[in-house]
Amino acid sequence: MPTIRRLPEHLVNRIAAGEVVERPAAALKELVENAIDAGSTEITVRLASGGLDLIEVTDDGCGMRPDEIALALERHATSKLPDEAIELVTTLGFRGEALPSIGSVARLTIESRPHDSVEGWKRVVDHGQVVVDSPAALPPGTRIRVEDLFGKVPARRKFLRSARSEYAACQDVVRRLAMARPDIGFVLEHEGRRVLAVQPREELASRVARLVARELADDGVLIDAERGTARLTGVAGLPTYNRGVADHQYLFVNGRPVKDRLLVGAVRGAYADMLARDRHAVLALFLELPPEEVDVNVHPAKTEVRFRDPAFIRGFLVGALRHALESSGQKSAQPPQASAMNMWQVEPLAPRAREPAPALGSLFARQYSPGPQYSSPGARPADPRVAEAGAAWRSYEAQVMAEPSGRAEMVPEEPQEEIGYPLGVARGQVASTYIVAEAQDGLVIVDQHAAHERLVLERLKAAGAEDAMARSQALLLPEVVELEEAACDALEDKIADLAKFGLALERFGPCAMLVRAVPSVLGKSNVHALVQDVADDLAKNGDALLLGEKLDLVLATMACHGSVRAGRALSVAEMNALLREMERTPRSGQCNHGRPTWVKLAHQDIEKLFGRK
Repeated sequence: MPTIRRLPEHLVNRIAAGEVVERPAAALKELVENAIDAGSTEITVRLASGGLDLIEVTDDGCGMRPDEIALALERHATSKLPDEAIELVTTLGFRGEALPSIGSVARLTIESRPHDSVEGWKRVVDHGQVVVDSPAALPPGTRIRVEDLFGKVPARRKFLRSARSEYAACQDVVRRLAMARPDIGFVLEHEGRRVLAVQPREELASRVARLVARELADDGVLIDAERGTARLTGVAGLPTYNRGVADHQYLFVNGRPVKDRLLVGAVRGAYADMLARDRHAVLALFLELPPEEVDVNVHPAKTEVRFRDPAFIRGFLVGALRHALESSGQKSAQPPQASAMNMWQVEPLAPRAREPAPALGSLFARQYSPGPQYSSPGARPADPRVAEAGAAWRSYEAQVMAEPSGRAEMVPEEPQEEIGYPLGVARGQVASTYIVAEAQDGLVIVDQHAAHERLVLERLKAAGAEDAMARSQALLLPEVVELEEAACDALEDKIADLAKFGLALERFGPCAMLVRAVPSVLGKSNVHALVQDVADDLAKNGDALLLGEKLDLVLATMACHGSVRAGRALSVAEMNALLREMERTPRSGQCNHGRPTWVKLAHQDIEKLFGRK
């Protein structure tokens, strides 16, 4: 049997690097956290090839002396634990493994100068070997460069993703840390181009809207709640402002960006009855707790935490989010159309010779009493509308009780054989959203948006063998859709695949896409929302999205934007046409998200409601 031996120092550092430096974004996170803990007010990040060739972090923090630089490159050396109470740590990084681990798998250059020193010092470590140790000229603060990451470890280098993917991960790291510290200014440059810049001492809501989505300034609610020793602040998007994936949910615990299952589940629970299952809230939440109530030392990268009282934390988050959303009243990111207020849309009756009396339903809908209300004998009604309603009621009574003056004419009825259709014949529309149809065996209610969404999807899939130009409808004026750079990169990679289905895109600068044509079956759709959701689908499903069965996800997104929206009034002919197409279309019983498109109330069920059975 082999004997037990101590591993050499360089191998120990490379093993540690596998835990904390698995990719450029992980190294960048450690360096920026060090800059924050150093008391910086301005932090500048420069990248080349997504961090594969260069990561440079410059700050104006406290700086280090030459002996401190040398000590910082030793394992488990840190200035962030003044004593052994690791459970009370309040800094971001405290393990003391980041710098020596990075130096073991890259060329690491540290230049630093304390504010009370006239000159700085420079130390260079090339894959574990010190090659430079000399004075350096730089302003007070620290500058760290990481070059050629995993250059001498090809087995690790080949497992890294493309420069574009690594850059997107680095950008997300900077965005999250900049969101957590609105008191610090951040600058991010990639390949010499500035892609992010925020000023120090910024309000939290303004910083979040700037980094997450500008729409949050109008379509979000502020959160500031306390319960016991816990406090929750941040910005939560309205339910009507949502995304197709959950990548715009930013969660922080004591200023530390985390991806915790408990917190994600609490957010999902708070929005459970306000969002569809396939939609996700947009928010940034900052939870502050006493250090002894949360353990941040359960993961090498410190992205997971463990709470002393998980049930309390979940209840607190759900309650605070629901209260904030409920207090927003009727505020909506997408105001409903006026037609959505019409509770019923019915076929007009045949005209009569004289003016018809007001229907009972119209009187009750206006919340008027059937007769005039008087406070005392001889008194006049306080509201003239009440008198009007009373007069209308008396006119209706007179017409009902009067002797018939002639023979009533029969109103033409729908041919009886038409009711034999499986989904029946349309009789009306409720709330401009649900179609009410009469079938031989009961009452059918159809969700017009969900049903049409499925129909459009099936049309898109059936159009796969046709000419692309026949499926494409050119826009009179191309539209520019602004997106995050990573989303534009993903769409640019799939331009050829999307063009096969009629969506013609072009790159229009770093953070925008130009839309020249949309699938013809979508009609007048919201181009901006369509492109945003397609980008979300690509981000969620990765490169394999357009292969095999993954193709249906993008087509489902297009279909959603091309379908009849809830709140749109339809004529009887349009409703019947929709019913007939549903009967001819496979899988029309459920929408693209798994929800039913129609339900039926059988005759016997209706009779039970009225006590007839």
